Amino acid sequence: MDYNSLIDEETWAFIAQTIESYPEDAVELSIEGQRQVYDDMCRVFHQGYPDGVEATDVQANGVPVRVYTAGQPTRTVVYYHGGGFVVGGLESHDDVCAEICVQTGYRVVAVDYRLCPEFRHPVQFQDSWAATEWAASEFGDPLILAGDSAGGNLAACVAHHSRGRLDNVLGQVLIYPGLGGDMTKGSYLEHDKAPLLTLDEIKFYQTVRFHGDEPVGDPTYAPLHDTDFSGLPPTVVFTADCDPLRDDGRDYRDRLQEAGVKAHWINEDGLIHGYLRARTTVGRARDSFERISIAIEALGQGIWAYD
Repeated sequence: MDYNSLIDEETWAFIAQTIESYPEDAVELSIEGQRQVYDDMCRVFHQGYPDGVEATDVQANGVPVRVYTAGQPTRTVVYYHGGGFVVGGLESHDDVCAEICVQTGYRVVAVDYRLCPEFRHPVQFQDSWAATEWAASEFGDPLILAGDSAGGNLAACVAHHSRGRLDNVLGQVLIYPGLGGDMTKGSYLEHDKAPLLTLDEIKFYQTVRFHGDEPVGDPTYAPLHDTDFSGLPPTVVFTADCDPLRDDGRDYRDRLQEAGVKAHWINEDGLIHGYLRARTTVGRARDSFERISIAIEALGQGIWAYD
């Protein structure tokens, strides 16, 4: 793959800055070491809060969450952070959540689910579901589910599980999610050595998610493994074109559309996994983040702008 022709100079500069804090061989470090370099990297890219945002840390059915507000919100976004189920937390996506709050006007509840390998599947899903139920009950507002990477997986898992259990999920926005696609074909092979996320790294993150045999047919583990995609909320999926996980977003869109669900897939040319942190320095990432915020806001208002 000729990434020099696909990736622009701004994005290469972002990649280089990321690697300064989070080396390309980070998965070879201890779990503690991985978390340390990831946290260091997130601090480097933290943009601070926009004016008018307030954030409060509380417990949501025993799960730590951070609640962001600006004004008088009438919708709640439940946000699940990325990090391969191994790294990340309330600090790693703190500024992203604050900006979503301001740009949409909605409340944002960031979920601090327990991490692998100390806690394995289904703990991450259970924490995410518990926090989502809390948000629905605590605020009484309709919900939009959102997340990136591993968090995109959890958002979709919650969406699938919420059918018949929550009646106020207006939509989901998934950002370069890993949804349980076939790692022997497509983008997994085409971009197996992509900058900032390789196929080997995805396989590592997968192996620490479960005990014993990998779960089969469990949509709380891999949403693409579900057998019923009907009744899901309107969905917008964003993927990075230079990312092994790219085809998961396309395939998920296809499954939803086949089941009669409103679904739209936006594949961002020239971008790589983790580009949310590049939203203020890379034009393509800035444009994508604007599209993400617009999608969240529109779904919250019951607007579908993709037909």
